[in-house]
Amino acid sequence: MSPESSGRVTARKPPGESHSPHWYGWLIVDLLAGGMLIILLNYLQVLPGAVSPWYLVAGLVVMFTGFYLATRYK
Repeated sequence: MSPESSGRVTARKPPGESHSPHWYGWLIVDLLAGGMLIILLNYLQVLPGAVSPWYLVAGLVVMFTGFYLATRYK
């Protein structure tokens, strides 16, 4: 039994569609480094206001966004 007769044929993707844009990798690096920098500056007490758990939350959200995008990188 051929794949065509069973209906299990997957169309091929065009060659240029299988890669992420060139800026995508830099966005991932920037998000991971930016989140780490927010957390570091919070604990060094450089950011405005006192040490705040909201800076930690913001840093983790930025880093997790970078991790999520990294799973989608082709």
